[in-house]
Amino acid sequence: MSEIEWLAAGLGVINVIFVVRRSIWNFPFALAMVALYFFVFFEAKLYSDALLQIFFFVINGFGWWAWSRAPVVDDGVEVEGMGTTARINWLIGTATASVIWGWGMATFTDAAAPFLDAGVAGMSIAAQILQSLRRFEAWILWVAVDILAIGLYASRGLIVTGGLYALFLILAVAGLIAWYRKLSPKVVPA
Repeated sequence: MSEIEWLAAGLGVINVIFVVRRSIWNFPFALAMVALYFFVFFEAKLYSDALLQIFFFVINGFGWWAWSRAPVVDDGVEVEGMGTTARINWLIGTATASVIWGWGMATFTDAAAPFLDAGVAGMSIAAQILQSLRRFEAWILWVAVDILAIGLYASRGLIVTGGLYALFLILAVAGLIAWYRKLSPKVVPA
């Protein structure tokens, strides 16, 4: 599987670079990457992450559609921020869903790291939805996901993917800064 993991990682780097630049061209690379990562994670018994790739495929299709209709500012899609109430609601919802998913994985599967894997999956879902909606806060979640994922994937022998997430961490910080600089003055409520 190492060739597939390498190809998926390469596609992931290209994808995130395009997202940082607010380019709609991130989506074809994202779709190919997540399709390959489904198989990588399934073989590593990281079932939450494998299932997450199916979700990512669907939400990237939605994101492609949504970004194609978004206003363009400085050669990239316009980005917006959320209000405090919306941020709190997303945080509580993400934490609750992650704990419930982790419990299910611990109870009903032979998952290698059920709660950590579920946390990465839950925050990734929230981050991907927010990214598809062009919300700045997605990058805060991506930074947290990347920090947790580096250790998780390395512990399962997915060294290339752990390294990819180290690179993703650097790109997520760059995305956080870049999107903050382009943040629309309007704030989206809940």
